[in-house]
Amino acid sequence: FTSLLHLPGTSEEVAPPVQQCFMVPKKEINVVSDMAKWKRSQAYADYMGFILTLNEGVRGKKLTCEYKVSEPIEKLVALLNTLDRWIDETPPVDQPSRFGNKAFRTWYAKLDQEAEKLVSAVIPKHLADAAPEVAVYLKESVGNSTRIDYGTGHEAAFAAFLCCLCKIGVLRVDDQMAIVFKVFNRYLEVMRKLQKTYRMEPAGSQGVWGLDDFQFLPFIWGSSQLIDHPSLEPRHFVDEKVVNENHKDFMFLECILFITEMKTGPFAEHSNQLWNISAVPSWSKVNQGLIRMYKAECLEKFPVIQHFKFGSLLPIQPVTS
Repeated sequence: FTSLLHLPGTSEEVAPPVQQCFMVPKKEINVVSDMAKWKRSQAYADYMGFILTLNEGVRGKKLTCEYKVSEPIEKLVALLNTLDRWIDETPPVDQPSRFGNKAFRTWYAKLDQEAEKLVSAVIPKHLADAAPEVAVYLKESVGNSTRIDYGTGHEAAFAAFLCCLCKIGVLRVDDQMAIVFKVFNRYLEVMRKLQKTYRMEPAGSQGVWGLDDFQFLPFIWGSSQLIDHPSLEPRHFVDEKVVNENHKDFMFLECILFITEMKTGPFAEHSNQLWNISAVPSWSKVNQGLIRMYKAECLEKFPVIQHFKFGSLLPIQPVTS
C-alpha cells in the first residue's frame, strides 16, 4: 500500500494516473454469499493495508507530538470544520421521541448537496474528475439520514474516503500521523457532536457486547499509540484519574472519556468488552486483538459491509498484486 504514497514532489506536480476512469461507487454486496467477493477484493486489501499502515505510523506517538501538516491536511480539517459549523446552524427540533432528532435530516441534506464541492476544494485541479467518486465516501461517513443512526460502517466509509485521497496522491506517506491525529481525530469530534446533538441511534450495535456503540478505529490506532508506554498499562484506562490526566495525548483515552460522559452506571456493566480488554497485559496484545476483532465483528459482518460502495479506487475485483 505504501507504494501508492511514494510519489515524487508535491501533489501539484504529480501527473494524473494514466487515463484513470473514475466512477460513482455502487453497492456490490447484496446477499450474504457476496461476502466472499469482498474478502478477495482489491478494495478489502487496500482498505486493510491502509488501516495497518496508519496503525504502524502512530505507534508510540502522542496526539500532541510534532508532525508535518501538509496543505491537503489543512483543507480536510477546514472541510470538517464546515460540517461542525452546520451542526450549530441546524439545532435539534422539538419532537416526541427522545432519540433520532429529525433535524439531522436537514443537516444531512446540506452535506448531500455540497459534498462534491467540499471534496473539490481538497483535491488539485487536474484530479477534479475524481471528486464525484471520492465524495460518495464522505456522504456515507456521517450516518444514515433515514434511520438517523451511526456506526462502524459509517466510520469505515470515512477511512475509505481518506484511503481514496491517498490512492489519487492527494495524501502521501509523510502525512500518516496527520491523517490520524489531525483529520481522523477532528472527524471523531464532529461525529461525537452529531451523536450528542441529534441523539443518533447506534447502527448495528451489539449493545453491551460490542466494543463501543459508535466507533472502532480509534481504539485500534489509540492502542497502538500506547504501545511501550513507560507507565500506562491497559489496566489503567478504567481509572478515571488516569483518563482525565492523559486523554489529550491518547485517542484511546478520549474514547473512554466520551463513553463515561454518555453512559451511567458501572463501567464493567455498560462496556463489558472494554472492561475485559483492560485485563490484557500489554498494549501490543490489545492492539493485535482489536485488529482481529475489527475484521471479525465489522469487516466480516454482512449487515455492516452490505452498505459499502465500490468504484475505480476501491474496486470489487479480486486482488491482483
